[in-house]
Amino acid sequence: MFFYLFRAVNPFLIAAAVLPAVFLMLRIYRADKLEAEPTRFLVGLVAMGILSAGAAIVLESIGEPLIGAIAPTETIYNLLLYFIVVALSEEGAKYLFLKLRTWRSPEFNCQFDGVVYAAFVSLGFALAENVGYVLQYGFGTALLRAVTAIPGHACFGVFMGAFYGAAKRYEHYNIEQSRTYRILSIVVPVLLHGTYDFIATQSEGLSVLFLVFVALLFFASYKIVVNLSRRDDYIDRLNGTGGRDPFDF
Repeated sequence: MFFYLFRAVNPFLIAAAVLPAVFLMLRIYRADKLEAEPTRFLVGLVAMGILSAGAAIVLESIGEPLIGAIAPTETIYNLLLYFIVVALSEEGAKYLFLKLRTWRSPEFNCQFDGVVYAAFVSLGFALAENVGYVLQYGFGTALLRAVTAIPGHACFGVFMGAFYGAAKRYEHYNIEQSRTYRILSIVVPVLLHGTYDFIATQSEGLSVLFLVFVALLFFASYKIVVNLSRRDDYIDRLNGTGGRDPFDF
């Protein structure tokens, strides 16, 4: 049975679905200059991302008919769909699996680790999602998603990880600040994700706005990675010293 299933699946489509996510994982991994994370640990985070994709599918299947029953207009339906059902389900699931796997891990000893961990979970999610889309719609979809959706998930992960790493740094000497950053590590990616989906699915007249939004998202994520990587330090050194806020450039 598995032999015939393997023959039925085009390996080139699988490669097209997987390679963009793997490429971005390697870029994030190489940005971790202070202390490289164990390969086995990172593979586990990718698995957490794949599991979060499954959890998001369940949440979305429940949420979509609910908002369809209560939304009075199409615009309100789209806003609720993309910001609450899709963005909150997906980013919330990513965060849940991220925190379960990493928050108490002894490997989480540098602030930039938060960016690495969240990006790997997000790209594991994107990898699973992309395989489904590509097998359903083909190679053209793989090319489009390689330059839009997969980097988009990576960017949402970078923002999540920037706040998540700061929350870990504040954990032992400013609980309120740590809690605030944990909240932001969900809220900011949800808002970015919802905006991305909402603009992308609207009329063609908004295509320029979508391109501008994506360009700004990619640029901001790149700057966050570069600056937090350059200024990274061990969390036990940062505790009580002020350290680096996520956007303190």
